[in-house]
Amino acid sequence: MSALGNIGGRLYRGEVSFDFVGRQRLWYTISGLILVLSLVGLFARGLNFTVDFKGGSVFKFPVGNSSITQVQNAVSGSPAGSNAIVQEVGSGSSANWSVQTGKLPFSQQQAVQATLSRDLGIPQNEININFVGASWGSDITHKAAEALIAFLVVIVIYLSIAFEWRMAIAALIALAHDIVITIGVYALAGFEVSPATVIGLLTILGYSLYDTVVVFDKVRENTAGLLSSTRSTYSQAANLALNQTLVRSINTSVIALLPVASILFIGGAVLGAGELNDLALVLFVGMLSGTYSSICIATPVLADLKERQPQYQALAKRVALKAAGGRAAKRAAAKATRATGSGDSPAGVAATGLAADEPPSGADPDDLADAELAEEDEAAGPDERVAAGRAAARPPGPGARSGPRQQPRRTSAAKRRPGGKKKRR
Repeated sequence: MSALGNIGGRLYRGEVSFDFVGRQRLWYTISGLILVLSLVGLFARGLNFTVDFKGGSVFKFPVGNSSITQVQNAVSGSPAGSNAIVQEVGSGSSANWSVQTGKLPFSQQQAVQATLSRDLGIPQNEININFVGASWGSDITHKAAEALIAFLVVIVIYLSIAFEWRMAIAALIALAHDIVITIGVYALAGFEVSPATVIGLLTILGYSLYDTVVVFDKVRENTAGLLSSTRSTYSQAANLALNQTLVRSINTSVIALLPVASILFIGGAVLGAGELNDLALVLFVGMLSGTYSSICIATPVLADLKERQPQYQALAKRVALKAAGGRAAKRAAAKATRATGSGDSPAGVAATGLAADEPPSGADPDDLADAELAEEDEAAGPDERVAAGRAAARPPGPGARSGPRQQPRRTSAAKRRPGGKKKRR
């Protein structure tokens, strides 16, 4: 635990950093492949809706001494046919068999009940029959879709007011990512979609959004006043915020997944299939997807949107130019140190100072020249700046060479003196 705490502290201070934002193409590729598989499974296989959505009849009766094979054989010999779904619900003395069939008329329902009673040795009065109309499932579907749309609209409005619209768009993309992946997993694995599944789907959206908002709040804190400095680009500041909240996101996800996994695996094995198991399944899949999207999708998408703004593009150029100058100075200093054998000797210090003034590789010569002239003007006195301005404005005399006038090179001693004059000897 102490090692995990140390890693969290080092991540927060920037001593250790994982480049999540810089590897956005990798995350986009992984998510793209998963989304393609999810869409293929959704359109090719479709979702396995329970009787609550598609309508039908449900026969429930005590397990007794009958096995699932005996129940399936009895159902196959009845008007329900072999397409009926047989599963055990509950455990122990309260365990029941649930047989879901399609739409059956009242006479066929009575025939199925009689067949089950005869083949399994169960009194007919212990076989409960529930009929669910398709209109009820259709109402559930429409209500769920309306709730989802209202949820997304409110989230976009809130994030646009609390943060900005680019953060709202990034969060919306992450939410859509989680929805499609969760539905795709259900389609590929053939899990049943029940009303509890819809409730769980809406629940994981709120959980995923919570983790994303925590990261975005830290991003906003790290990028405040970023344009007035050259310490980092927006992507670098966003990546630092992501690393600073990484341990918190992982801890929150693990703590939330532990009880859900207990309900899904332990509770499912003890209690059998049921509404609670359906709810735990969608929560488990959705939380995993939400944790991944809040780290690897939401923040990289936000950084991509922000880096398209002209002011942040200019900031990135300034940061790159500063970094290139620093690298060139370090390389020249190391080269001078190796050449002289000691960086503390006078020759080594002089070589290091001259090398640090060399222009960095890839920098614009005109920009560097302007910066050098500005630095010299700052070092020069007022009288010299006035004289230099008059000389620049004076037309060239006869025989003067055309072209830009060369500035006289001042010595290092003249640069250091406030008046820009050399010391008399």
